[in-house]
Amino acid sequence: MIKAGMRFAAIAAALAGWAGTTALTAADAAPTIAHHPRVAAQRPGGSGGSSAGWSSSNWSGYAVTGGTYTSATASWVVPSVSPTRKASYSSAWVGIDGFNNSNLIQTGTESDYYQGSAHYYAWWEILPAAETRITSMTVNPGDVMSASITQTSAGQFTISISDNHGGSFSINQAYSGPLSSVEWIEEAPTVGGRIAPLAHYSSPDTFDPGTANGANPHLVASEGGVMIQGGSQVSTPSNPDSDTDGFNMAYGSSAPSAPAS
Repeated sequence: MIKAGMRFAAIAAALAGWAGTTALTAADAAPTIAHHPRVAAQRPGGSGGSSAGWSSSNWSGYAVTGGTYTSATASWVVPSVSPTRKASYSSAWVGIDGFNNSNLIQTGTESDYYQGSAHYYAWWEILPAAETRITSMTVNPGDVMSASITQTSAGQFTISISDNHGGSFSINQAYSGPLSSVEWIEEAPTVGGRIAPLAHYSSPDTFDPGTANGANPHLVASEGGVMIQGGSQVSTPSNPDSDTDGFNMAYGSSAPSAPAS
């Protein structure tokens, strides 16, 4: 009886350990997420009140072109996401390149819904690599993020991101893209090699202020873009605010009001 009891206890302990390991693995399991250059998409009829000038299946927000850009900054509020039947993802970020080329350097935050819960965190990325999660920072909905990408010397950049609760991260990296655009974007990232369904993020999602080459970007409505998925407009920017350095984003096809400057 003693030996049988010992064997039972050993088996129970092993099963408990296996179950605990399985639960931990499931809890820690997360998809590999990548952030890709803009993919053009046909815009459906009706603008939803937006005067945006471009459309994409993975990007929405604003992009400026026409110069050589060696720095970009942004501030934004981390949006919350609503439960969805299938996994859905959304990324808010600032970056250089990617609007009209295959290069991209960027940093941002994730607001995703999968495995029955919402997930929020910060990341940085330089294509062609997937994102690198910033595990030293805790990100929550409503946090105000400040981020910058700055050239420090030829081919060398500093990527920095912080939140209003004191968390911060900075890293120096090599980057050799053409530096032909700056973007402030709400993205449906790529998961499993495909553009993911956009998460139902809270609206309005405010990007304000932003700079390009250390100056006001003087945004105009035609530099804005909407996201099209499944033939529907799922993410829409406002017109620029009165001082032309910020805007709001809204989930769906209706343009939100611009933020107060």
